[in-house]
Amino acid sequence: MSAPARSSTLRVERDGHVAILTLDRPDVLNAFDEALTDRLGRALSHVAEDASVRAVVITGAGRAFSAGQDLRDRAAAIERSADLRLGDELRRRYHPAIGAIRSMRKPVIAAVNGVAAGAGFGLAVSCDIRVAAASASFRAGWGKVGLVPDAGSAYFLPRLVGWGHAVDIALTGRTIGAEEALALGLVTRVWSDAEFAARWRALARELSEGATEAFALTKDGFNAAWERDFTSFLELEASLQDRAGRTADYKEGVRAFLAKRPPSFEGR
Repeated sequence: MSAPARSSTLRVERDGHVAILTLDRPDVLNAFDEALTDRLGRALSHVAEDASVRAVVITGAGRAFSAGQDLRDRAAAIERSADLRLGDELRRRYHPAIGAIRSMRKPVIAAVNGVAAGAGFGLAVSCDIRVAAASASFRAGWGKVGLVPDAGSAYFLPRLVGWGHAVDIALTGRTIGAEEALALGLVTRVWSDAEFAARWRALARELSEGATEAFALTKDGFNAAWERDFTSFLELEASLQDRAGRTADYKEGVRAFLAKRPPSFEGR
């Protein structure tokens, strides 16, 4: 495992073919300031383009995943009577990171180690897979400060937990513990705090050793299924499977299955 590249707000490290991005402002529960959103967006773009990276993990330092936007910057702007253009801020700071996660042709895991609130909640639900430590929690707290859900959360949340649960979560801003998140489908696995880091690392390594191009095409299919009618989706499905069937990993998968041995995928 390579030593992490450090900045004042984000750590990036490699574990084989896994890139691990750690939000690193533990003194403020990894709240997003300008520097962190900028570095996160650039790091996601970099790992998306790096063919040697075959899986990505986003997690947090200390006792939080992320508490969301650092409101100290906003409070200062309000005191100055500044013209707050939060839509422009979303387009500039958050949308590039969320877009990079969804378009990235490799799996992205949110390893939620603690509280995920506000934009931290949005970041987590934009990922392909969410796993949680037993002490983790989720809170869509925008309504508590007079805002609407952002960072893509109102798009992803109903698709994960259903319309009724999504509206309840968004309007009440109540805290959801890890076990309830598992029951709702907000996360897919919960592990004890003691074993959490080892377990998400093992999951990430497993994915990084899988059929990377097939995973990318699978992700293309899931993304498209949200937007297409059934008939056009079936045609897309056939096209994606046609492409998957031409990969070296598919040939290896068939040979390994018939030989009754584990496949050795190369990600192409």
